[in-house]
Amino acid sequence: MKAKLRMRSDWILDVLADLKTFALSIDLPVLAEQLDDTAIVALAEIASREERMQAQAHGNDRSIGLHSGELGAS
Repeated sequence: MKAKLRMRSDWILDVLADLKTFALSIDLPVLAEQLDDTAIVALAEIASREERMQAQAHGNDRSIGLHSGELGAS
C-alpha cells in the first residue's frame, strides 16, 4: 500500500524538479532554490500523510491523534 501511495505522489516531485531545471535554464537561481525548499516540504507532507494513512489502516488511531475521550478508552 505504501508504494502505491508514493507512486501517486511522486508526480509532484517530478514537476518541481522540472520547474527547477527550467528556472536554472532561464537564469532564475533564487526561484530554483525556492523550488528545492518546496520539494523538501512536499516530501515531508507526503511522508506524514503516508504515516497517517498506514496508522489508520492498522487501526492505530492514537498515532494520528484520535481517541474517544472517554475514561478508560484505549
